[in-house]
Amino acid sequence: MIDRLVSVAVPVPVLGLLTYSVPSGQDMPVPGARVIVPLGPRQLTGVVVGHLSAVDVAFKVKDIVRVLDAEAFVPADVVKLTGWVSDYYLAGPGATLSAALPPRGLANRVARFKTVRVVTLTERGMVRLKADTTAVDVASGFPVRRSPGEGGSRTLPGLGPKQVQALRLLADAPDGRPVPELAAAGIVAATISRLAGLGYVAIRNDRVDRDPFEHAVGAHTPDAGGSRRPLTAEQQVAMEQLLPLAAARAFRVALIHGVTGSGKTEIYLQLADAVRQSGRGVLMLVPEIALTPQVAALFRARFGTAVAIQHSGLSDGERHDQWHRIRAGAVDVVIGTRSAVFAPLANPGLIIVDEEHDTSYKQDETPRYHGRDVAIMRGKFADALVVIGSATPTLESYTHAIEGRYTLVTLNRRVLDRPMARVQVVNMREEIAATGAEVVISRPLREAIKIRLDEGEQSLILLNRRGFATAVVCRQCGASLECPNCSVTLTVHTQGREWRGRCHYCNFTKLVPKQCEQCAAPYLERIGFGTERVEAEIREAFPAARVARVDRDTVRRRGSLVEMLEQVARREIDVLIGTQMIAKGHDFPECTLVGVISADVGLGTADFRSAERTFQLLTQVAGRAGRGERPGQAIIQSLVPEHYSVRLACDQDYRAFYDKEVEFRRAMRYPPQVAMVNVVVRDQTFEGAMATARDLATGFRGAKGFVVLGPAPAPLIRLRGEHRVQLFLKGTSRRAMRESLQLALSRLNKGTKAIAVDVDPLSML
Repeated sequence: MIDRLVSVAVPVPVLGLLTYSVPSGQDMPVPGARVIVPLGPRQLTGVVVGHLSAVDVAFKVKDIVRVLDAEAFVPADVVKLTGWVSDYYLAGPGATLSAALPPRGLANRVARFKTVRVVTLTERGMVRLKADTTAVDVASGFPVRRSPGEGGSRTLPGLGPKQVQALRLLADAPDGRPVPELAAAGIVAATISRLAGLGYVAIRNDRVDRDPFEHAVGAHTPDAGGSRRPLTAEQQVAMEQLLPLAAARAFRVALIHGVTGSGKTEIYLQLADAVRQSGRGVLMLVPEIALTPQVAALFRARFGTAVAIQHSGLSDGERHDQWHRIRAGAVDVVIGTRSAVFAPLANPGLIIVDEEHDTSYKQDETPRYHGRDVAIMRGKFADALVVIGSATPTLESYTHAIEGRYTLVTLNRRVLDRPMARVQVVNMREEIAATGAEVVISRPLREAIKIRLDEGEQSLILLNRRGFATAVVCRQCGASLECPNCSVTLTVHTQGREWRGRCHYCNFTKLVPKQCEQCAAPYLERIGFGTERVEAEIREAFPAARVARVDRDTVRRRGSLVEMLEQVARREIDVLIGTQMIAKGHDFPECTLVGVISADVGLGTADFRSAERTFQLLTQVAGRAGRGERPGQAIIQSLVPEHYSVRLACDQDYRAFYDKEVEFRRAMRYPPQVAMVNVVVRDQTFEGAMATARDLATGFRGAKGFVVLGPAPAPLIRLRGEHRVQLFLKGTSRRAMRESLQLALSRLNKGTKAIAVDVDPLSML
């Protein structure tokens, strides 16, 4: 019989909870504390999840090596939340807990705060002598000789010019100056050490919290100095629905379905203010890092320094300091992307998920959690109000709302009764027939851009496809330039005067050859187009325009996306071209035109959600136009303008789209009618992947409550050098599917590292 046992989560994705014993004479570590434990030949840092009762075991239980925390490092409610995520998404508890920790949170030592050396004048350095012909202020740095009436005479050591400069700088700073600040003025460490040795200065170490707001918020200055704005009649009704839910201190979910520009953010702010005044915390999630500057600026202006930011775009030091500020209770509002759902915020009373429909809330690696759904569970555990908002809610969320599981709050009008953008659809089949050539920018869109440039207004042009051309094809034999690692063609990019093919999955690149690699014919043709081609055509058509492009190729550098969006806000850019990054929640009051190139580009993907995503993208990007005083216009180019997702997006008619789309989902038994789990098996050979997938599928025999589809080749049959086979579980009981899948995985003779499990998948690829 062994007692004094603890369950520990270690950062190894495929491992479950491990059991260790606590040596006698050592205090039991509390749940949430970090401990160093042996694992094979290694020592890892894990987190104690709970204590175990005394049990009989047939194997030797190893002792923990060391306890790092006397108190819980990870709060109990976050430990509970990560446990739920591990169970629901079939992910290792260590991998999930790692997602909830600050950078180096599982290092084999206690994390240290950043310190900075501060130099101050000593008492000697602050001495002021009586002014006469020989006595001078010591801080001036000149040699000083005492005059005869002042206790004899002596000469202080002569000081060099840099030492004089340092003392003069310090004389103006009673609290001292940081060493980096002195270094920027040319005062090196040797100079400071010399002054310290002479007794003129003292050096102390101060802890410094790295504050990311200065560069994370940038030029986003909110109007009216952060004061409360008067509510519209619709906003007031919404607040009357939401305030009692927040005050009840009970778990509820509310969906704010508000058209673009209807003022959802002001509702979030005033609701957050009420919750803060009640003594509870506020957590707000946004889908993209690029959206945090404007949101953080608004909350910082309204609530001061009691606001923290959490997202991967911050430096490790900034994330570390922000995490610890939250953990220490120094803030009561946290703003961040999906990982901020695990922030150690005490007693959350309000959790907001803005743009809840956005696919960025879904993580595409273990643990494959959805930030919105985890936020809802955190609200449930905390007895908090969860508010999710969107102009284009997911079918799942809207179904919950109309069936009464969520409270539905509707905003049908824009603030100040500004009109929605006027939408024009251009049938590109007719445009191509009229011009007789491949058309990128239609005649109506070209003319509309010209008008905006003449009027000094801004335009946004969206094409959700990167590169200059989508493929290179030989006109003689039909061969295309393909990635050797993935089953995709290479996208053509310009690089100086070179044409390079690039794989957007594994990043393989090669120069585009002069002749076909299959038949040696010199008839290679670039087909299709992406954002680079659009940029080139707009620059050629409007050479005087200030044009910029936003996609993954132009915003690789940290902070570059925020800088570019600030340029748009300062009206330093006339035409902004980009992928879906520019369609998400940005507020550009001077933008009066939105153009959408190839609006139907997503409809051809092998995904039952393609119509929903097309509708959401078109509705959202059209909502970027006309948010200021001047009315907006959206021009949508499409080869299939009659498709219901395109047509209803132009009408901004969400309910009509929902009714049409849910009919299709019901007929085909897709979510939200049923739940799904996607299982992808990878192997160096297709045969090996298929054999493993068949063995896995065999483990589901006799299971009830769901059906198994497959195994079959995945749409991307080869990715990053590995062959891929997938199977789907589809049914009404997620629990039955998860339990059966866990059992089937345990029966496999081989490891599960090459098996990816995605519960509630958003991508079918």
